[in-house]
Amino acid sequence: MTGLSATGASATVLDAVKQRGVLNCGTDNTAPGFGYLNTRTGKIEGLDADFCRAMAAAVLGDAGKVNFVVVTDKSRFNALQTGQVDVVFAHTTVKPVRESAIGIDFLPINFYDGTGVMVKAASGVKSVAELDGATICTTQGSGTESTLAGVIRQRGFKGTKVLTFENLEKLFAALQGDRCNAMSTDKSALAAWRGNSANPSEYMILPDTLDKSPFAGFVVANDSKWRNLLRWASYALFQAEEWDITSANLAEKLKDENPFIQKFLGVKGGFGKDFGVSDSFITAMIKSVGNYGEIYDRSLGPKTPYFIDRAGTPNASWVKGGAEYSPPWN
Repeated sequence: MTGLSATGASATVLDAVKQRGVLNCGTDNTAPGFGYLNTRTGKIEGLDADFCRAMAAAVLGDAGKVNFVVVTDKSRFNALQTGQVDVVFAHTTVKPVRESAIGIDFLPINFYDGTGVMVKAASGVKSVAELDGATICTTQGSGTESTLAGVIRQRGFKGTKVLTFENLEKLFAALQGDRCNAMSTDKSALAAWRGNSANPSEYMILPDTLDKSPFAGFVVANDSKWRNLLRWASYALFQAEEWDITSANLAEKLKDENPFIQKFLGVKGGFGKDFGVSDSFITAMIKSVGNYGEIYDRSLGPKTPYFIDRAGTPNASWVKGGAEYSPPWN
C-alpha cells in the first residue's frame, strides 16, 4: 500500500508504515547540514535526516527503522505521490502552489532561510545588481528557478542566462568549473558548500536575499491521521527544547512531577493513543535524536564547518525571540 494508493475510507500511510515496519523518508544527500552523505561514516547526516529519524522513532519506536530514499528538487514531489516515500524532509520551501496544485500537505516549518547568490571572490562581484548579463546556475525543479526569473524581469537584466543542474553537488561543480558566474539557492546551502570547500575564502556569498525560504517536511494531501501525527511530532521537538528536555537529561525529566511534562513524555497518560502510536512516542524521539536545539547544533552548530548562528534569527526558539514555536501541550 502506498501513500496515494491506499484503499478504504480509513486507510492511511500510518497503517502502511506500521505494517511494513520501516519508514521510507525522502531526503537529499548533497545538502551539507541538512541531508548529506558523510563519506567517512557512510551515513546520511543533517537536520532533515534527523527529522526522518525522529519520525521513525515516533511511529515505530526506533529511529533506526528508517529507509532513506534520496530525492532531488525535481523528483521529491513525484516520489511522494507515487508512494516511494512516506514523508519528505529535503530543504523544501513552503509555497502555496505546492499545496494547491501538487497535492501535498506541509508540516511545521523547521528552518527559516532565504534565497541567496554565491560567486567566486576573484570575480569582484559585490551584489546581484552586477550580474546583468551573467550566467546564473541553480537546481532543476527548485523554487529558486521561479525566483530568479522574477528577479531578472524585475531588474530588467538583458542577456542573463539561468542554467539548471540535478543537485547541489553538480551545481557547486558548475560554479567551480566556471560554467556559470554565480550559483543561486538557499543561503544555508551556499554557506554549507562554501564551508565544506577546500578553500572557503575563494567564494563569496552576496549580501542580497532574493526571497524568503522557510523549510518544512511534507506528506501526501488529505491523509489527516498521518499529517497530524507528524505535525505534532515535529512540534514536540520544539516544545522539548523550550522545556529543556534533552537526550542527556531525559531520565531525570521522566521523573519530573510537573503534570504537563508527565503527559508530554507519556509517563502518566499521553497523546500517543489519539494519534495511533505509543504514548511514549515523544520520549522515543528525544532519546534517539534529542530536541530541536540538539538536532540543530549537531547539524549546523558552531562545531560544524557550516555554522549558521541561530541567535537573533527566526531559527531561535520563540522564548529567545525566534520563530520556532509549538502550540501548547495541555
